[in-house]
Amino acid sequence: MPFIGNQPALSYTSFAKQDFTTSATTSYTLDQPVANENEIALFINFVRQEPTTAYTASGTSLTLTSATSASDDMYCVFLGKAVQTVNPPNGSVGTTQLADSSVSLAKLSATGTKDSTTFLRGDNTFASAGGDNTPAFFASISSDQSIPNNSTTLVALATKVLDTDSAFDNTASNYKFTVPSGEAGNYQINFGIRNSNFTTARIDVQIKKNGSEVVNAENASGGNYDTAYGGAILNLSVGDYLQMYVYQASGSSQNIFSARNSCFMSGYKLIGV
Repeated sequence: MPFIGNQPALSYTSFAKQDFTTSATTSYTLDQPVANENEIALFINFVRQEPTTAYTASGTSLTLTSATSASDDMYCVFLGKAVQTVNPPNGSVGTTQLADSSVSLAKLSATGTKDSTTFLRGDNTFASAGGDNTPAFFASISSDQSIPNNSTTLVALATKVLDTDSAFDNTASNYKFTVPSGEAGNYQINFGIRNSNFTTARIDVQIKKNGSEVVNAENASGGNYDTAYGGAILNLSVGDYLQMYVYQASGSSQNIFSARNSCFMSGYKLIGV
C-alpha cells in the first residue's frame, strides 16, 4: 500500500531508568506513573524480580513483597515509557551512513595549524589546508666580497630578502639558517655564486650543516663572471644550521659579485615529505 504524506523520520528508542535509595521498607515512589507492575522491570542486586509475585505497582506507588535493606542495589526500567528522538546516538554514524555530497563546506572545520591534517573549509586556500612551505628564507651578499686564494671562506650573506620565521642570522661571522623549534623536516636548499673577475680559477661553493659539508657545486672552467649554482633536499633537525662557503684557487684574491642577488642561499620546508 503506498504511503501518503511525509515519510516518518527514523526514531531511536531508549527506555527510562530509575535508581532507588534503598532502606528497610517495602514502599517506594516511582518517578513516572504506571498502570500496573507489568510496565516496569524491577532489579534488586542485579536480579530481575517477578511482577505481581515480588512487587506490585500502580500510579507512582511501588510495593515490594519483602522489605529491602540499605545495602541493596535496586533500580527499575520503565517498559511503558520509551524516549524517542530522530537524532542518532553519539558515535553511531559512520562513512557509510553519509550520502555522497551531503556535507556542505560550511560544516567543515575552518581552523587548524600548518602541520594539521584537518581538512579545511573552502574559504581557505589549498596551501592552508596542507600547511605552508615555511620556514622559508633567501639571503644574499650586500656588496662584492673578496675571497682569498686557496681558501674556503664563509660567504657574508648580510642581506635578508626573505625570512619568514626569523631563522636566518645575517650578523657578521654567522650568516646562517637555523631550524626553529617544531620545524624539523626535509628542506629544499638552493645556492650559488657569480665571480666578478676570475680569469683562470676553480670555484667551489659549499653548503655546510653544523660545520660539515653536505653539498657543493663547482665551476672549473674559469673566466669572467662565471657561475656555480646548485641545490639539494636536506633532512634537518631542530637546531641544525646551514652556512655557505666558497673556495677559489686563482693564485690571488678574487671577488664574488653582489649585483642582482647573484650570490645567495635560499631554502624552504617541504610539505608532506
